[in-house]
Amino acid sequence: MQPLDNIRVLDFTTLLPGPFATLILAEAGAEVIKIERPGGEEMRAARPKFGHSSVLFSMLNRGKKSIEINLKQDGAAASLTPLIESADVLIEQFRPGVMARLGLGWDAVHAINPKLVYCSITGYGQTGPKADVAGHDLNYCADTGFLSLTHDTTGKPMIPQTQIADIGAGTYPAVMNIMFALWGRERGGQGAYLDVAMTDNMFPFMWMPLALGHALGQWPDGNDLRLTGASARYQVYRTADDGHVSVGALEQKFWDNLCDCIELDDALRDDERDPQATIDGVAVLFAARPTKDWESRLLGKDVCAVVIRSIDEAIADIHHQARGLFAFDIASDQQTLPALPVPVVTRLRGDSKTGSGPALGSANALMFEPRGAAAKES
Repeated sequence: MQPLDNIRVLDFTTLLPGPFATLILAEAGAEVIKIERPGGEEMRAARPKFGHSSVLFSMLNRGKKSIEINLKQDGAAASLTPLIESADVLIEQFRPGVMARLGLGWDAVHAINPKLVYCSITGYGQTGPKADVAGHDLNYCADTGFLSLTHDTTGKPMIPQTQIADIGAGTYPAVMNIMFALWGRERGGQGAYLDVAMTDNMFPFMWMPLALGHALGQWPDGNDLRLTGASARYQVYRTADDGHVSVGALEQKFWDNLCDCIELDDALRDDERDPQATIDGVAVLFAARPTKDWESRLLGKDVCAVVIRSIDEAIADIHHQARGLFAFDIASDQQTLPALPVPVVTRLRGDSKTGSGPALGSANALMFEPRGAAAKES
């Protein structure tokens, strides 16, 4: 058995934060039923196409089921009552108040199923002056100060190369709190309402600036932190053929090993005396050799320094292949692609290596044949 076998999840989410959260739950064994508007959620239309759907939609919705329903139509909420009665988790990411107007808010649903865990993912939370403000990942990074921490040479904040707020501050906290609430339900018998705000959850990513700012009364500005560019020990260096090496030699033993490996001048090894001089000196040495030379020179030296790989190079890396990260597939119309690796350890995932995104409305019959208590316990 998987840990979430016999857990039914009603998924009212779209795009990234909620769908990735329910993908993780599905990979751990939960039955995830997507509740989609007529025509399906926006991600189904995203390009490139993959079989009957979008590759982005398929990647995030592997192994789920789909119900197509117009929630604004009279009687729509009532038609979902049997599913709500049999569900363990409901997750949604509408603006505050939308689910209540649809007749599916916490109070209404809790009255139907007191054991249900109900999770709302929003940008700013259910309360507060900005609760109704529209936004996306970049806006949440900006509004919490996160974007101010890394900038280019002109001082312009840099756009993160992934959706940190959506995944790190939305998906993962949602999954974590859902699991906490399910565990609490086992002990106390009652469900719970979970208010997951992505802006709330951005602040832990800034643990070091927050600690320093509160303690010193001086807030970090841009790239002046040890882990954001101010230290030679934690830095990216260009090589002779325009490749790059990432250095994370924070501890003294790793720094000493690195200095020996690259033959850094003794006068620059005390990196606290003149940090920029040490950075410049190390940069000159890395720029003198091509990337392949550094890859072989650093190998096995215990220096916390590795060549920066492209995504396709990383996928082909023997370590990631040996770990089986891309052993699972998504399928659509007899086509297959490697599935998105999820943070569920292999032993907790199912035996099926291939899964597909659901055809729109393919599980509509579940509204009329809900899972009964006996089936739930089997």
